[in-house]
Amino acid sequence: MLYLRDLWRRYRRKVLVTAGLLGSGYFVYKLYDAHKRRLTDLKRQLASQRENDEVIKAQMQVHFDNVQRIADTTTLPHAMHYLSCRIGEDLDLSHLTERLIRGKGQPNSLSSSEKLELWDRLKILSFTRLAVSIWAVTMLSLYIRVQVNILGRHLYIDTARGLGSSHLLEGEDLIDRDDQKKFLASADYLANYGLQTLLSNMQIAATEVLKAKQLRDFFNTTVLHQTIMQILEMFMSMGSSYHWVDCLMPEDPRMYTLPAASSSDKTNPPELTHFDQLMVETREVLSSEEFGRVFEISLKAVVNTLVEEKGFQSGGGNLTLGMPLARLLPRIAQICPSLLDEPNKNQFIQTIQSVPEVELFFSLLYANMSTS
Repeated sequence: MLYLRDLWRRYRRKVLVTAGLLGSGYFVYKLYDAHKRRLTDLKRQLASQRENDEVIKAQMQVHFDNVQRIADTTTLPHAMHYLSCRIGEDLDLSHLTERLIRGKGQPNSLSSSEKLELWDRLKILSFTRLAVSIWAVTMLSLYIRVQVNILGRHLYIDTARGLGSSHLLEGEDLIDRDDQKKFLASADYLANYGLQTLLSNMQIAATEVLKAKQLRDFFNTTVLHQTIMQILEMFMSMGSSYHWVDCLMPEDPRMYTLPAASSSDKTNPPELTHFDQLMVETREVLSSEEFGRVFEISLKAVVNTLVEEKGFQSGGGNLTLGMPLARLLPRIAQICPSLLDEPNKNQFIQTIQSVPEVELFFSLLYANMSTS
């Protein structure tokens, strides 16, 4: 016993130091082990999050491609065909040309003043139809792409929520398929409701620009290009800024969805639905300066393609060399339907899609919407 006490007194310091070192080492080891486990768990969570994000992106792309396919194969072709039929009905020039042809075969059937009046109406309405067709094909193709991008954003959010992603927007409501279809179908608003306003205002612009143009005036590609752009620019500058948006959609989308609203309903319209929210977002994009610039660039690209159209450059004269306005009018009538041709063989839509500024605008639009 005395030996053990003596041994303890002799080595106590070393024993305590050794025990302290061992205890400290064990404590440090436990801290390191806990830290290592936390790092491992964090890496596993990050890997799981990345995998989840990749699944979200893949699912989002599938949804987006599906909406794009519907827009390209159904929405745009239907809207273009329907609008073409409506423009053809409302701006049918056959009755004017038939009277002029009949007057040519029967000189006494029309007086000189009547012939001049018919030619003047044919001149105004021909350019009105041409300008309306150019504006419509450009705007409609861009408008439907805006719709697709807006739907793509909501599909992104819906997909992320379905996969349990926690870092996406929390306040968004899901957009059901009926609202999606209804939203894409609203592309027909121009043909159903906005066309008369578009035709009326475009005719006013055409009348103003063409009032000094005579049938014997010489037209070449430069003059035709300038004349078309003057009509379009005058139309766009009419009234308030972005007045033309009302041709594409109602100012208040809730009124568009009320089939037979009473006066009290119109005073106190219902709350915004998912469809209404989509329409509001679309109007905000169309009313932006960025969209206005892209539309202007696209419009010029379509007009550039048009004046080089083979229909203008063949037949009894070449537009590059020039021809009287009277001989140009029948060619305008022939060219107009091709502007609203089926998208898969419409060179003007292909021209719009190939404009670099258009691609950049929609890339930024979709990216900003998906991360906003």
